[in-house]
Amino acid sequence: MWSFTRVFIKAPCGRQRHNVLGALNAVTLQLVTITNDTYINANTVCELLEKIASSVLKIPITLVLDNAKYQRCEAVFACAQRLNIELLFLPTYSPNLNLIERLWKFVKKKCLYSKYYDKFPAFKSAITDCLDKLDTDHKAELAQLMTLNFQTFKNVQVLAR
Repeated sequence: MWSFTRVFIKAPCGRQRHNVLGALNAVTLQLVTITNDTYINANTVCELLEKIASSVLKIPITLVLDNAKYQRCEAVFACAQRLNIELLFLPTYSPNLNLIERLWKFVKKKCLYSKYYDKFPAFKSAITDCLDKLDTDHKAELAQLMTLNFQTFKNVQVLAR
């Protein structure tokens, strides 16, 4: 972009982080999250598995994951086996097959795009408020976005070439 005069746009400074690790029930659209201000690692994933197992009735659970290293370690496999949770790993580079990625895009659109937060607590609060209002204020929008419709290909041989 160019202009005749210099334009300054406010941007956040610093390296504070706010991580949200979440799991979305594909049927009920219930969201289970773990948040922290450090890093996501295998212990955080195990904490999420514990929270999922405690919040669900005694039905089989399959958790769809991407291929992050901290999700494919022995500690996570052992925790999932102990909690009787099946882990299903998506092919690499396929975020379009993961419903939670649609949710993260929605949250970014609602509370991050074109918005400036002067202080880090306001930034965290905006994300938390958006996630808290998924069942109320954003329910209609999410119902359209969080469908189980995925693009499929009839002739995979053509795409492999």
